[in-house]
Amino acid sequence: MGDQYTFQDPAKRYPSISPPEQRQQEPGLDRVLEPYADHGENTYRGTNRLEGRKALITGADSGIGAAVAVAYAREGADVALSYHPDEEADAKHIVSVIEETGKKAVPIPGDIMDRQHCTELVATAVDQLGGLDILVNNAGKQIVAQRLEDLSDEQFDQTFKTNVYAMFWITKEALPHLPAGSSIINTTSIEAYQPPPIRIDYATTKASINVFSKGLAQQLAPRGIRVNTVAPGPVWTPIQPTDGQPQEELPGFGQSTPLGRAGQPTEMAPAFVFLASPESSYVIGETLNANGGMPTP
Repeated sequence: MGDQYTFQDPAKRYPSISPPEQRQQEPGLDRVLEPYADHGENTYRGTNRLEGRKALITGADSGIGAAVAVAYAREGADVALSYHPDEEADAKHIVSVIEETGKKAVPIPGDIMDRQHCTELVATAVDQLGGLDILVNNAGKQIVAQRLEDLSDEQFDQTFKTNVYAMFWITKEALPHLPAGSSIINTTSIEAYQPPPIRIDYATTKASINVFSKGLAQQLAPRGIRVNTVAPGPVWTPIQPTDGQPQEELPGFGQSTPLGRAGQPTEMAPAFVFLASPESSYVIGETLNANGGMPTP
């Protein structure tokens, strides 16, 4: 398979998976995901592009967040990992991978739907890392609802608190600590452009992240802080079997993309590395689509 620099056919870099029907309780665990996803533990090769940097990543225990944490450490950054306490087992694995690189890993469990925890999260990250210059707001909630009548007020509220409010709270707390040259990267989605009728609340939050990020990018550019987003397509993570997809649709997950397969978390990591590194110094307010070829505006 090689690493991310190996010349290869992108359609065949990973097989087109056909996950069996499976269900996990939220927030879900990578360790019991079938098939297991690739976070770059054995495939991501760093080139010191983030040497000496200090990053805080939400949802860093599993899925895309875990892959970004691994990549950042391999590129030379120390990493604070935000995750839900129920995801401790996955977080311990990613912490061990980071520490094997010789970089510092700071695990910070808690619920980002809680405003006070978001304040404490940033304070702990800054204290333990000795500063902060990369913020990745990645944690997300995604639950299907077949009809609007089935979408409860509670679910709508929780989806917005996890995906939008937490991003706002954490970014607001982080700003006083971010020096010029820092990067803020928010995870949006293909569903901001192609909203499925069974995930109206999720798609709405992802569109909100886009707009928030593009507006904030203009506000912070004069301060030397860049804001950008990554918009993944279908990527195999625990969010899918925790009612993020109808179970009967899991066997065909991602096969409708032009590449004919779902993405793996580690395939998203280079986008986050690029947007965090100084090489993207003139990239501000951008949405980098990593979706296997699905058309976007």
